[in-house]
Amino acid sequence: MLSFLHLLNGCFFALMGLAALVRPTLVTRWFGLTQLPPDMENEVRAVYGGFGLAMAGLLGWIYWWPTAGWQAGVLLTIAVALLGMAAGRLLSFAVTFTIGAGPFVFFILEVVLGASLLLLFFMLK
Repeated sequence: MLSFLHLLNGCFFALMGLAALVRPTLVTRWFGLTQLPPDMENEVRAVYGGFGLAMAGLLGWIYWWPTAGWQAGVLLTIAVALLGMAAGRLLSFAVTFTIGAGPFVFFILEVVLGASLLLLFFMLK
């Protein structure tokens, strides 16, 4: 189960990152944006693409080389980042009183993946 949760998170970040780098609108269409100006494409590639691949890389590193001693720190940091994004979406939902399908899907993913990384973190202790 531990390996499954670890790989699930790594694959999610890798797929999101690659999709955002290759075709930013694959990400933004979840939020109703099918065309982007160049500066927004740059932003999506940086935030969803670069960040996603960096997180996948860290998760891969601690999976394949667990003796590096970074497992707990990486798991906790990525879990907090995911849960922080979910909290930001909750705040936005509370302010706007609307929940679109795309943001709701990402909210659920962030909560589930963040919680699974927290579980892995606590199982290390």
